[in-house]
Amino acid sequence: MRFLILPLLLFFGHALMAQQDSLPPTKQADSLQLQDKDSLLAKSKDSTKRKLKDTGMGKLAAKKEDSISIRDYKIISYQRDTAYVDTTLTIKKEYKYNYLRKDDFELMPFANMGQPYNELGKSFSGISYYPRIGATAKHPGYFEKEDINYYNVPTPMTELMFKTTMEQGQFLDALLTFNVSERFNASIAYNGFRSLGKYRYEEAQDGKFRVTFNYLTRNEKYGLRGHIAAQEMQSEESGGLLDRTQFEDDLPDFQDRAKIDLLYTDAKNRILGKRYFLDHQYKLVNHKKDSTDKEPTTLVMGHEFSYESKIYDFEQTRQNDAFGQDPFLIPIEDRARLKTMFNKGSVEFSNRTLGRLSGNISLYNYNYFFNSLLITEEETIQNKLKGEEISVGGSYSNTLGPFFLKGNVNYTVSGDLTGNNFDAMARYRLNDNNSITGAIHISSRMPDFNYLLYQSDYRNFNWQNNNTFEKVQTQSIKFGFDSKYFGQLEAEYSAVDNYTYFASTASEEEIGLGQETAFVRPFQESGTVNHLKVKYEKEIKWRKWALMNTVMYQEVDQGNQVLNLPQVVTRNSLYFSSDVFKKAMFLQTGVTFKYFTSYNMDAYNPLLGEFYIQNNEELGGYPLLDVFINAKVKQTRIYLKAEHLNSIFSEPNYYSAPNYPYRDFVIRFGLVWNFFS
Repeated sequence: MRFLILPLLLFFGHALMAQQDSLPPTKQADSLQLQDKDSLLAKSKDSTKRKLKDTGMGKLAAKKEDSISIRDYKIISYQRDTAYVDTTLTIKKEYKYNYLRKDDFELMPFANMGQPYNELGKSFSGISYYPRIGATAKHPGYFEKEDINYYNVPTPMTELMFKTTMEQGQFLDALLTFNVSERFNASIAYNGFRSLGKYRYEEAQDGKFRVTFNYLTRNEKYGLRGHIAAQEMQSEESGGLLDRTQFEDDLPDFQDRAKIDLLYTDAKNRILGKRYFLDHQYKLVNHKKDSTDKEPTTLVMGHEFSYESKIYDFEQTRQNDAFGQDPFLIPIEDRARLKTMFNKGSVEFSNRTLGRLSGNISLYNYNYFFNSLLITEEETIQNKLKGEEISVGGSYSNTLGPFFLKGNVNYTVSGDLTGNNFDAMARYRLNDNNSITGAIHISSRMPDFNYLLYQSDYRNFNWQNNNTFEKVQTQSIKFGFDSKYFGQLEAEYSAVDNYTYFASTASEEEIGLGQETAFVRPFQESGTVNHLKVKYEKEIKWRKWALMNTVMYQEVDQGNQVLNLPQVVTRNSLYFSSDVFKKAMFLQTGVTFKYFTSYNMDAYNPLLGEFYIQNNEELGGYPLLDVFINAKVKQTRIYLKAEHLNSIFSEPNYYSAPNYPYRDFVIRFGLVWNFFS
């Protein structure tokens, strides 16, 4: 019922807002640096002028409305980059039409929607400065504060995304954004789904609600933005197959996947999060732009505030040997909580010659805790990690002719969780069609909280390592070449000291009894882990045909086998595009082939919500073949896909993780619809 109520509210709210006389908004202070992102920049053919109906408003109002184009509907990121609402249909839109709404080339999804993603690729340069609660396998669909967008629109705009799930369910992502006044914009969004799944016990469902707002005074001296996010993500957990032969022998009795026996059918886990975010700035000095349109001289004071509470639950009604024997309590009710509060004060100076230079000081309060102390004969495990971090930092950006420079640094002066963080990037534009990029990343921080402290009703999953684990030291260097004619090439090399991971200490006998999961614990590698990733992307077009190619090569150099990744991952899409029905519809249809080499694929632990290293078997080395037919009618994009088509005639040896099969052949349908008032 909740999936029906929200679209109705959005529809009626949109209808009410459509009656409001809205004018194009003033450019915001945080929107001055426009950067095109992926295919987000709308093509000129979608920048058609929107005509105003004859309502007697007068020629002046009609002229203003007549000048509104798709480029006036702006999307502003947390980093203050600006893109535009995009209603085009491209192959990159096809790659992003999924649960995450981003390209999942480096991920391997599980059978059901909303379940974990195994990693096919790794990057060490985008790690958050502060440790997080953990349960990383449950977080791909979670909206962090960096994932929330803000909007600047001249009239109300709605975006609805719908997609069928695997079995008995639907996925809906609804957004309504509007301008209460010329300087105040707001948005309401809801992302939710339910999917029963093909197997007997793998139902998953989400509900993620977000409200955003941003305001700029008439004199453009004071700007304010913020959001509220409430998210709940839960799924049933089965531990995977009890007997793999039921799946791999491809017997007719088990073509109905609901008949396959699972390890257990009484467990579930959940992520619950609430966040309040506020960011405001005041310009002490605000010189206007001149005819050169270069960066004006400004002096800005800013403050950012964020408060977030997050809960990770694991519940099981009965004890199961997969997690160990003789638990403390039955039923199993594990709950980890993390409450954080972040305050950052900053001063920023910008000048057309010197660029943008800022300094800041931050205070981060954290409280990671469980219900009670755990006292055993061997040790006493505390119930919380609580403290505060004080750090100072700064950032710099400037454009010098064809050069663009950007850097950011943070250093912790008080606290135990973090050490330092340094990012620097330089881009050189060779000409209008070619550019090169270089970047470095250096960071030092403790691993996530569930590595440092964890408590469970299962005896094997209790530890405290905050006094024994060292900070993870990461150094990365990245190079990129972006060419209109030669494609995009990215290379990243990372060296990681004190790399932290989960692994099982089970013996061969215990593994044979299916008890490997019961002995999963956190470890820290004493040697250096070296990782090289090279990724190349190029689209070849001929008339109405196109071939989109993405290839990734990885190499890991390590003393012990603690980081397992496929050496090669490739994805190739051959497709046809054309206007049909006298250009009333734009059609795009083709086939996508994805393949990755076999490797020791990480195993999944539902109790921790984490993947862990296993070196007992190699999985992978099988193709994934999808056939799609997509169409665009005005601002509506329609998607139809036959996923994993080759599973109809191939051997059932396709896994997303040990014991967890990848999805069988399925046909899914959906659409993305933008409409404007």
